[in-house]
Amino acid sequence: MGFNQKFLWGGATAANQYEGAYLEDGKGLSTADVMTNGSYGKPRKVTWKNLKTGATGAKDFLFGSGQRVVPEGTVPAVIDQKYYYPSHEASDFYHHYQEDIKLFAEIGFKTFRMSINWSRIFPTGEEKKPNQKGLEFYDKVFNELKKYNIEPLVTLSHYETPLHLAIKYNGWESRKLIELFMRYAKLVINRYHDRVKYWLTFNEINCMDVNPFLAGGLIDGSKEKRAQAAHNQFVASAMTVKMAHEIDPELKVGEMIAYSPVYALTSDPSDQLAAMKMMQDTLFYADVQTGGFYSDYKLQEYKREHIKLNDTPKDYELINNFRADFLSFSCYTSNTVTTHNGETDFSANLQAGVKNPYLETNDWGWALDPNSLRIALNTLYDRYHKPLWIVENGLGAIDKINENGKIEDDYRIKYLKMNLKSMLDAVEKDGVDLMGYTMWGCIDLVSAGTGEMDKRYGLIYVDKHNDGKGTYKRMLKKSAYWYKNVIETNGQSLK
Repeated sequence: MGFNQKFLWGGATAANQYEGAYLEDGKGLSTADVMTNGSYGKPRKVTWKNLKTGATGAKDFLFGSGQRVVPEGTVPAVIDQKYYYPSHEASDFYHHYQEDIKLFAEIGFKTFRMSINWSRIFPTGEEKKPNQKGLEFYDKVFNELKKYNIEPLVTLSHYETPLHLAIKYNGWESRKLIELFMRYAKLVINRYHDRVKYWLTFNEINCMDVNPFLAGGLIDGSKEKRAQAAHNQFVASAMTVKMAHEIDPELKVGEMIAYSPVYALTSDPSDQLAAMKMMQDTLFYADVQTGGFYSDYKLQEYKREHIKLNDTPKDYELINNFRADFLSFSCYTSNTVTTHNGETDFSANLQAGVKNPYLETNDWGWALDPNSLRIALNTLYDRYHKPLWIVENGLGAIDKINENGKIEDDYRIKYLKMNLKSMLDAVEKDGVDLMGYTMWGCIDLVSAGTGEMDKRYGLIYVDKHNDGKGTYKRMLKKSAYWYKNVIETNGQSLK
């Protein structure tokens, strides 16, 4: 029993949080490039410029549905040097990719999840011809991964909508983005399909509900616009599945959602209903992309709220006929909700909840749940009966270099051991079909939620800090050696 011999162990990153070189070699601006740094309790900001007066400023970037990320009559713009924009430099993978991939191989990675930055290929998103320098960079990355027999898992859109498309079209609210995305997706899948077998369309697509600027480039994120943006991404995903299979029948195209098991704080039926509703909001996205249908509860919600989609009958034929080949998801913790008075905290990945009295929390208030992965895997497998892949799971923490020049991150090892044992139980005891596991932030990078470097997830330390200072020197943490043993034993060391 246990994991099969082809199980894909590895790590995960995203271009805007890791790559840096934000305008190098012809790259254009993405939505991430106008987001400042922040910290726990201090929101990130989106810088803005007034089109009529030229006045500049910055608006708090808060998680939560329905927000407009900049005031009326303004556009996002990178214009104010008093702010620090962490995506501009990040961990500088652009210039360290050979060193980093060698370290991944040293740890024993079988796979590496990364994203292609859309605006590095089409700087505004509307060009007819791609930026060759951008294509050549990813050529080098994929060739380096192949050198070490590391299988890439590539996300096509990981919170990296070209900024031009956000300003001109309000991002994915417009059906124009389906056409532009397909131009981009067809180009890169055609070019790299001999080196990339596994693809994901949109990262954490359900985060459209809690942060439409991140998930869909929406400057105006009203509920109807979010619904339309999600629909357009569903259509683009289905078209990508169809197109990829035509290019190469061996390719596998998956969907990706942010997932956290949801617990009701009390046995009060109103709490149980609140937990059910939060879970429905998450599973709706998987129902469409993996199940091939719009859930009845979502259709009834749209009817009640007079939300009408700009759609066509062909959209639903595509969604039904070209479903995701596998379902991937992020899962860091569980979430707890209540209708009673309780202190709301972002205790799960981009989801608001309350503190669970039975669980400890990390430095950022996220619950440390020993059963979250087993519950998540069983819920998703029982519902969809499709292969699953955990593509994000990890612990953000404040890492300190000790007097011996090392990072003894036993707290990360404890977290990983707890979660991987939960994952193993789902496979071994419950029979879940699990393809792989890619630990999030396998190397230190920028936090999407807080814009910090000092919220460290990595097995590999990067000497870069919240103020932008640092040498970019890489160093393996104690957890890297622990994870190396897990991979070498194919998880048997967890027993």
